[in-house]
Amino acid sequence: MSKLIKKAKQEFKNEKGKYEIFNLRENPFPSTPIVNQADKDIRYNGGIFEEKIRIEEWNKIHDNFLKVSQSNPNHLRIGYIMDTSYVGRGNGKSSFCVNLLKKINEQYCLDISNEENKCFGLYISPEPSGRTKSFYNLVDIIFENLIEGEIIDSCLASLRLEALMTIEKDFDVSQFESDDDIVDQLNNVDWFKKRKIEIARVVAEVLKNKHLTKVNPSFPLFRDKNNFFGNSIITKEDFKKYYVTLKKGQERIDFVFTDLVKFFLAAGFNGAYIFIDDFERIPDFQSDRQKREFALEIRTNFFDGVSANAKIGFYNLFLILHAGVPRLIEKAWAEAGMEQRSPIITASSSSNHIVFFEKLTPQHGVLLIKRYMNEYRITTINPNDNKDLVKPFTVEAIQKIGELTEMNAAGILQKSHHALEKAAENKVENINSNYIKELFGEIKKVKLENEDFVDEKDTVDLFKKSNKE
Repeated sequence: MSKLIKKAKQEFKNEKGKYEIFNLRENPFPSTPIVNQADKDIRYNGGIFEEKIRIEEWNKIHDNFLKVSQSNPNHLRIGYIMDTSYVGRGNGKSSFCVNLLKKINEQYCLDISNEENKCFGLYISPEPSGRTKSFYNLVDIIFENLIEGEIIDSCLASLRLEALMTIEKDFDVSQFESDDDIVDQLNNVDWFKKRKIEIARVVAEVLKNKHLTKVNPSFPLFRDKNNFFGNSIITKEDFKKYYVTLKKGQERIDFVFTDLVKFFLAAGFNGAYIFIDDFERIPDFQSDRQKREFALEIRTNFFDGVSANAKIGFYNLFLILHAGVPRLIEKAWAEAGMEQRSPIITASSSSNHIVFFEKLTPQHGVLLIKRYMNEYRITTINPNDNKDLVKPFTVEAIQKIGELTEMNAAGILQKSHHALEKAAENKVENINSNYIKELFGEIKKVKLENEDFVDEKDTVDLFKKSNKE
């Protein structure tokens, strides 16, 4: 018989996947729940988020910031998202901000504000090394994030599209497949060449915009003014090259807080929201003098200075604070006059610019676990079957995990990951509260009895000894 139709005598057994007994494709929980926007895994980049556990926080930001017209001279310019829990990191602030940013950038806040505002958002996390000691360093990070995103190229495309529609009255916008296609094509010199459109003519029309008439003459956009041969076109990379030529300090501040503000206004934006996560990484490394100077720069550039931003409040700043951080900056805030502008110490729970990030409740813990598992279900579960929605966990097991972690969101996810991993290894199909007590109770006991051990080798030997016993 031909080898082409012969079959092997042995066939593969129909083995189930490791988590298939739980109706899961993978372990849905992160082993190290730290938000990293660059990670493609939704367990780590903030892609899984349960909105129901942060409704109050969302509503306060929505009502007091996003929905309020940016043209209102008294609109809030600085807000604080402040943790009330001293349990430690991992209460979900980063994930909340990343998802809030997605909502803002999805339609540039036009849908949220009923078209009162057109705003973009930035998420910034200072380096843990203490590099961001000064306000000048922070400005560099803000600009880096503007470059890494699509906002500058989007603005360039918007300005060019408007100019083309003015030059050619019958210009057909439907020739583009989407907004993304508009951005790609109108930042590509070949698109203009193929259609024999003079870039210099388009730029001349762009520069008639009232917001660009008083921009610094060295601003990158002016380079295309005499570009009659159309060999190149300004992109965000040119903005990056230009920024490097500016002196560190005031020249770069003027560019970000005046020239770029006018550029964004010309492109139709009237505001932006900047979220600075892990803000304590800045004052943790500052001397008292540096804290005071930093606070003074914030007051100058967001309220009382001569920059375009200070005059209209284009940028809205959100500082994300862990519990205890206000004490690090209260003296500097008072001495620099920031306590009068945007109080942090004398503010109350009713203050519109303060968003208190409360500790989760047991019910929130159940919602969180349910949300993560729903993302990895093999077959969808009837939403009316409340008990099945958290299988293989029981509600009591989740509540016990919450109790062990003091309702810390990161702790809940990490312990859930470990519990599910062990259950999969041991073919345990029902994770109840007794299973959780047994699993984490022994580990906790060993840790408490030997808390003075710090050497990694000793710790490993200790656990080996414990397992033998």
